Amino acid sequence: MPSQLATIAIDAVRPKVVADFWCAVLDWHVIEDDSDIISIAPRDKSRLSIDVIAVPESKTVKNRLHFDLRADGVSTAEELERLLALGARRTDVGQGPDVSWVVLADPEGNEFCLLSRTVQDVEH
Repeated sequence: MPSQLATIAIDAVRPKVVADFWCAVLDWHVIEDDSDIISIAPRDKSRLSIDVIAVPESKTVKNRLHFDLRADGVSTAEELERLLALGARRTDVGQGPDVSWVVLADPEGNEFCLLSRTVQDVEH
């Protein structure tokens, strides 16, 4: 049987801030919280989890792995507005001006993208 993704790890100087951000973005909750790792997951625990791990150093270069998000049940513009209100910020990783996605960063600068097509656009 092949391997399956179980957990994605995010390093953070302020793990609670990063975990709280991703919980708000994904409507997930904390499932475990110890001094060095905060684990978050969907409320029904049906998918993989994210571990936010305390590290002493700040992020210094562009991520080599990142999340791509799609708006679900709202327009992409509305989701962008929500993400910015939660603390995301626009960032430049060298994308051109005519790309169809928006590059954002979480409170510690970890990049992620909001894709232009919503979940509903993809399903049809």
